[in-house]
Amino acid sequence: MTATAPAVPQLLLEGQAAAPEGPIDLAAMYLMHRAFRRDTEAFAAVVPTVDPGDRTRWAALARRFDLFATVLHKHHSGEDRGMWPLLAERGADAAVLESLEAQHAGIDPLLTATREGLRALADGTGGAAAREALAATTARLRDDLQNHLVNEEANGMPLVQRYLTPQDWDRLDREVFQRDYTAREVPAVLGWVSNGLTDEQLRRLPGANAVFLALARLLGRRARRRDARVFGAGR
Repeated sequence: MTATAPAVPQLLLEGQAAAPEGPIDLAAMYLMHRAFRRDTEAFAAVVPTVDPGDRTRWAALARRFDLFATVLHKHHSGEDRGMWPLLAERGADAAVLESLEAQHAGIDPLLTATREGLRALADGTGGAAAREALAATTARLRDDLQNHLVNEEANGMPLVQRYLTPQDWDRLDREVFQRDYTAREVPAVLGWVSNGLTDEQLRRLPGANAVFLALARLLGRRARRRDARVFGAGR
C-alpha cells in the first residue's frame, strides 16, 4: 500500500455504485461517470421513439453521439494506457484490472455499431429494421457500460485509493487524460460534463475557481438546452 495521506471526502452521486475512502479525491471520475450514465440512458430511451424517416433528427442524434463516444473513448484509452498499467506495476489485483480492460474492449464495438446505425438513418439508408437494430444496440451499450461503471467504482477505485497517491493521480490527469483533449474540444467537454450539475457538484471539478465555475455554468446551460432539442424536453 503506497497511499499514506489522510482520507478526503468522496463524492457520491445518484446511480453511483460506491465511493471508496482514501487520500485521492475521485470526484472528477465520478462526475464523468454520471455523464456517461446520463447519455446512455438518453440514447437508449430516444432511439425507439424517432421516426425512421426523420433524417434531421437522426443527424442531430448522430452529432450528439459523436461527442459522447469521443469522450468515452478518450476516457477508456487513458485508463488503458496510464491507470491500469500503473496499478499493475504497484501490485494491484490483476484479475480486477483484466476485467476492466476486457469490458473496455467489449464496449468499443458497440460504439462503432451505434455510430454506423445513426449515420445510416441520418443518410436515409436505414428504415424501421435499422431503427430496431439500433434500439437493441443502444440498450446493450447502456447495460454494458453501466455494468462496467459499477465494476470500476466498486472494484477498481478501491485499488486506486490503496495503491496510488494524490501525486500519482494528479500526474495521470495532466500527462494522460488532459493531453488527450485539444483546446477546441475542451469547452464542449466542459459543457457536456457540467450539464445538469448543481453548484455544489460543479465545485468538485478540478480547478473550480470563480471564473471556471461561471464558464462551467454557462456551458452547462447551453448543453442542457441542446439536449432538450436532441433528446426531447423531458431530457
